[in-house]
Amino acid sequence: MGVIHLTGRLICASHAQARAVMMGLPEHIRLTRAEAGCLSFDVTPTDDPLVWQVEERFADRAAFDAHQARTAGSDWAAVTAGIPRDYTITEEGVA
Repeated sequence: MGVIHLTGRLICASHAQARAVMMGLPEHIRLTRAEAGCLSFDVTPTDDPLVWQVEERFADRAAFDAHQARTAGSDWAAVTAGIPRDYTITEEGVA
């Protein structure tokens, strides 16, 4: 099993959604970076104020799946419900 890498974008439809992301993001980042197996986790604004670049790396599939399970019922999930994501997930080091 290899490192799981998620890359992509969080695409807000309105400035209200972008504000919700900005308000919820610090705690979401803090909690995610504290998770076992989180190697890196960054969500950064782009030149477009409605689009955020997302980069995640987890040690393995189990750590990534645990992250997904935790966030499914989190405040972050509630705050960002309905905001489209455009993600690609790859597994590094797997032939």
